[in-house]
Amino acid sequence: MKNRIKVFRAMHDLTQEDLAQVVGVTRQTILAIEKGKYVPSLDLAFKISRHFKVNIEEVFMYDAEGRTIDVD
Repeated sequence: MKNRIKVFRAMHDLTQEDLAQVVGVTRQTILAIEKGKYVPSLDLAFKISRHFKVNIEEVFMYDAEGRTIDVD
């Protein structure tokens, strides 16, 4: 699953640590999600998108067929 967390963090001037504290996870979890090495739970995905005040689809892009999705 691709995501735009790094983009939204930059727009809100947040570090990985800042976002991690807000949503109740570790900085390493945010790093792993940003790099696509960890797929967040639905609950965590909603927490992140709500923090940025956007729909979950604006932050996370799911592709059931495993194709690469360009997020920029």
